[in-house]
Amino acid sequence: MPNTARPAGASGLTRRWSAGICLKMQDKWIHCFIAVIVSSTLACQKDAEPAPSASPEAVTQSAKPAVGSADQAGAPTTPTATAPAASEGLPTTLQVGDPAPALTLTLQDGKTVDLASLKGQQVILYFYPKDDTPGCTVEAQGIRDQWEAFQKAGVKVYGVSMQDAASHSAFIEKHKLPFDLVVDADKKVTQSFGVPVRGGEYAARQTFLIGTDGKIKQVWREVTPQEHAKQLLDAAGVSSAAAPAVPKAG
Repeated sequence: MPNTARPAGASGLTRRWSAGICLKMQDKWIHCFIAVIVSSTLACQKDAEPAPSASPEAVTQSAKPAVGSADQAGAPTTPTATAPAASEGLPTTLQVGDPAPALTLTLQDGKTVDLASLKGQQVILYFYPKDDTPGCTVEAQGIRDQWEAFQKAGVKVYGVSMQDAASHSAFIEKHKLPFDLVVDADKKVTQSFGVPVRGGEYAARQTFLIGTDGKIKQVWREVTPQEHAKQLLDAAGVSSAAAPAVPKAG
């Protein structure tokens, strides 16, 4: 019978290998067991300890808006609206019989005329859009061509527009106008008489006849330049001089 006995050295290696495997498995199971115990303990503590709630004071403070936060962001905390003055920039509509506004007129040569000082005379203030434009030129020439009749009746005539003194002076010189033009760059005269302003810088074509008592005698809200001089003389009670129906150029 053959000898089947294992060498003593081989069996010793087998036992040591088996023992090593057992120890490793034992360590692994021990670590897993410890990990399970630790996890369970932490979970129990988390369930047993409720999350801390904010105190009433903290809640109240967090609900309040930060003071000045809107200002820091560049937006006002309380929007405010300022209503414009009721009379600001609004013209007053004058009617026949109303007292003429108490104004000081500034003329193209820098001289001034107190409108109230002209009481006792009839005064014509005619408003026109712009110097040396076709309609305004025809209107001014019509008054020029009837100037003798205006003078004999003692009627004062002033043209009013928003151009400056240099523009007025050039207009007078070019067309040989015998009457003064009022410089109204600030629109004070125009607004005081309730004349509309178009495009921010052109007065509507309107005319006011002021009687000897200082009150508005007649108003023209619509004006035909070619016929206006005769209309003014008729309203002032003056006969117009013989003159061409259409004012001559120049």
